[in-house]
Amino acid sequence: MLNAVRDQFWGAGYAATSLEDLMRVSGLGKGSLYAAFGDKRQLFLRALRSYTEESHGHLRRALDEAPRALDALRALLKAPTDDVSDTGTRRGCLLANSAYELGNADPEVLDHAHRTYETSTALIGDCVARAQREGDLPTGVDPIGLARALLAAQQGLVFMSRTGLDTATLDLTARSLAARLLPDHSGD
Repeated sequence: MLNAVRDQFWGAGYAATSLEDLMRVSGLGKGSLYAAFGDKRQLFLRALRSYTEESHGHLRRALDEAPRALDALRALLKAPTDDVSDTGTRRGCLLANSAYELGNADPEVLDHAHRTYETSTALIGDCVARAQREGDLPTGVDPIGLARALLAAQQGLVFMSRTGLDTATLDLTARSLAARLLPDHSGD
């Protein structure tokens, strides 16, 4: 049920989601919805936290389970080009969408976005350090600096996808970013 609520906020945004929408997707009446979750904002924050926890779980697994860290980092950049359907990347990132919509008006959303991106940066930075240990990236590269660049590039691709950019162009852009940010140093 929380996933259905999250998808409603993700698809329509916070402001455009009505109480009636939330009752419809949750299957709960107004009284039950408020009793279980409090007000609309509290339900939204719970759905947003659920989304970011799930996203960090996926990110952790993707980065940790790849045989080579460099392959995981390249896959991170390519991920926004993998599913550009209306239900995939075209909706963007719920956290980024929410920070854009509510960040100036809701310090709690902005703080959550900041903490989430810091956690993502740390996870990616650990993967960069692993790629350095594996000899695929130069040891002089700052892992956190490169992690921030990779996250910014990946989120940029997500945004470009939301504008309707075609898959071939997105894929070419992702490969170009990977070539520049993650050059192959294994033969050095």
